[in-house]
Amino acid sequence: MSELVATATAQLRDALERSMKQAMEKGQLPQAPLPEIALEVPADRAHGDWSCNAAMAGARTFRMAPQKIAQAIQENLDLSGTYFNKCEIAGPGFLNFTYEPRFYGEVLQDIHKLGKDYGRSDYGQGKRVLVEFVSANPTGPMHIGNARGGVLGDALASVLDAAGYYVEREFYINDAGNQVNKFGASLEARYLQIFKGEDAIPFPEDGYKGADIIAHAENFAKEYGDKYVEASQEERRAALVGYALPKNIQGLHDDLLRYRVEYDNWFKESSLHENGSVEKVVELLKEKGATYEKDGAVWFHGEEYGSEDFVLVRSNGVPTYVVPDIAYHYGKLVTRNFDMAIDVLGADHHGYVPRLKAALTALGVDASRLNVVLMQMVRLVRDGEIVKASKRSGKAITLVTLLEEVPVDAARFLFNSYEANTRIDFDLDLAVQQDSQNPVYYVQYAHARICSILKNLASDSITPRECTGEELALLTAPEELELIRYLSSYTGEVTAAAKALDPAKITKYVMNLSTLFHKFYNACRVKGTDEALTAARLYLCTATRTVLENGLELFKVTAPESM
Repeated sequence: MSELVATATAQLRDALERSMKQAMEKGQLPQAPLPEIALEVPADRAHGDWSCNAAMAGARTFRMAPQKIAQAIQENLDLSGTYFNKCEIAGPGFLNFTYEPRFYGEVLQDIHKLGKDYGRSDYGQGKRVLVEFVSANPTGPMHIGNARGGVLGDALASVLDAAGYYVEREFYINDAGNQVNKFGASLEARYLQIFKGEDAIPFPEDGYKGADIIAHAENFAKEYGDKYVEASQEERRAALVGYALPKNIQGLHDDLLRYRVEYDNWFKESSLHENGSVEKVVELLKEKGATYEKDGAVWFHGEEYGSEDFVLVRSNGVPTYVVPDIAYHYGKLVTRNFDMAIDVLGADHHGYVPRLKAALTALGVDASRLNVVLMQMVRLVRDGEIVKASKRSGKAITLVTLLEEVPVDAARFLFNSYEANTRIDFDLDLAVQQDSQNPVYYVQYAHARICSILKNLASDSITPRECTGEELALLTAPEELELIRYLSSYTGEVTAAAKALDPAKITKYVMNLSTLFHKFYNACRVKGTDEALTAARLYLCTATRTVLENGLELFKVTAPESM
């Protein structure tokens, strides 16, 4: 919550505690420990701005009916010096509180004072968080799931940063293991086919058949000719992978940059093999007594740590895919000393997470420091039908082909409109619509409308200015108060999104804020005959613009001045 809201609720708690103590001194309530006070915003704001359950919570402690407790609290309640001016009893004993007028003016002054920093807090207390997301296989282009994961991870990192955490974004490059071996075999076959013909060189059954493999092989042949045709398989594959893989990684980097995703670190899996981290983590698990041998392989005692048993090192001495992952996460939380590691992964990884956490526990690491956000699949929809291929190429839609069809703003906004555990049907038609049915257009239009108001008033020599408390107290229309109340909740929404690891909360927030602004605009004429009221309404418009911009900035969606 914002500092102002935090101050207001702290005042309310103090006033309630004083009231109950006074009621006990008077004998209106029996002497007993104070009940825990829970404050919440009522679903229906007609019931007030905050609601308290103290009377219900105290029923068992005080051995009295909640209604009588509520009456005793109300009778002894002193709200002077607080941001509240009214307390009413509702239902079985709820206490409902209403803000006094000066609160609304101070919310707007707070937004104007803080500007771009409005919404930021120190909730995270500078704790170090590493957010790893996308980490697409560098052997091919990024798919639609990566498009969702890119926004989810990037927006989550922004939300955590705004909530007072120190955040780094990381891409884990799978440049070792079976996928890269398959990549090398595929490149080799295409390269040799150039010189020996397709009939002479069979293509691996499980090879990568994409056009990108053919292009890499052809470009490699142009540069090196037949130099590697007679080389050993090991040398030839190493040369081909060494040529193609950096180009693919650069391609991932460029495509993500176009999508407005930038990383602090690009971490190579191969570095874990080169620096001995993979071997070291197996040895550490052995030292902890967390392994056993069976059929010549090294197994992890998973059942002792909350997962099933699994193989760490095969009988041929080659580690399984999970070992570098254990080493990588051990490095995040121990070697690099991040307080928390967050992985954004596809829902198909649900069985992998308990294994990883079990191994970390065995290594003496608090596994709760690893948080995994599992996201559901994405289906593309056009004309109400599921789409699997690009209209232009007839091939599967990748991140790049999606961005050729859908604006980046729309893709980022719409992908971030859903909680991670919700399956998305991404409507390609809706994403390009320029009307209020399209959520991103609807929110951007609210911002553009405010800019248009400012421009039109400026042509009449009316410009925004600072307002006094008395002038801001003129904002009394229900639509004005509802809009200001919602503006006051923005910081709390950012904190809640960080706490839940759910940046979609901010997308929903800016949509609701836009609705409330349009409602205010339709009910309250900004330019009127009363200069002070016009100034106050203009002040409200500019505060709303600031919060819309701050919210959109968290998921890197632009805030256009005209549409």
